[in-house]
Amino acid sequence: MKTFVVGASGATGRLLVAQLLKRDLHVKIIARTIESLPDHVRHHANLSIIQESILNLSDAEMAQHVNDCVAVASCLGHNLNFKGIFGQPRQLVTDATRRLCIAIKANYPAQSVKFVLMNTTGNRNLDLAEPMIFAERCVMRLIRLLLPPHGDNEDAANYLRTEIGQNDTTIEWVVVRPDTLINDSEVTPYEIYPSPIRSAIFNAGKTSRVNVAHFMAELITDHHTWNRWKGQMPVIYNTSPSTENRQ
Repeated sequence: MKTFVVGASGATGRLLVAQLLKRDLHVKIIARTIESLPDHVRHHANLSIIQESILNLSDAEMAQHVNDCVAVASCLGHNLNFKGIFGQPRQLVTDATRRLCIAIKANYPAQSVKFVLMNTTGNRNLDLAEPMIFAERCVMRLIRLLLPPHGDNEDAANYLRTEIGQNDTTIEWVVVRPDTLINDSEVTPYEIYPSPIRSAIFNAGKTSRVNVAHFMAELITDHHTWNRWKGQMPVIYNTSPSTENRQ
């Protein structure tokens, strides 16, 4: 079982790679630089590295790289600096998602390939009636106008939701929506919901990157977890102490 991971050198991507390797999976990654990967990950026997920018690959190269993979995971995101937010490529996540899906389809896989996209809880699932108060709608309009990466995240999720859809015979997908990302060294209890249970603008929760990586790995490796969430945009939060006390 081999998984193709893009954005593998990022803060969450490298944690996902570690989670997959811990499960004895073979992992293929593409990254411009690999210095951020820990040595025990970088030199793991089950890891294959393609050191390149994903958007520089030709269509044929892309199809070749995903040909032997049963799952594709994207942790791509924009760097949080001026160039990353306002520079090119503005549609990094969307373009990569689209091209990866085209590459998967070009191989005519014998069974459906899983596609797991890391996204954000600020992106609403338009298949559901997810409520948003007037003040939130106003803020979100400003964010879309002023911060191009947010629109990129929305477009990438909408591509899977509308272009791939629920009945595609070659690709099944899940869009994972964490709330405010924090760093933590260990996996801790977390909760998964079909939709946000709090305002991403005015009452944001917290989600540790390692928990996001753990959940994405569970989706890829656990049949029950995948069937529960495929074709959906689940939201992940760290379990709060108050919730733990009630359990």
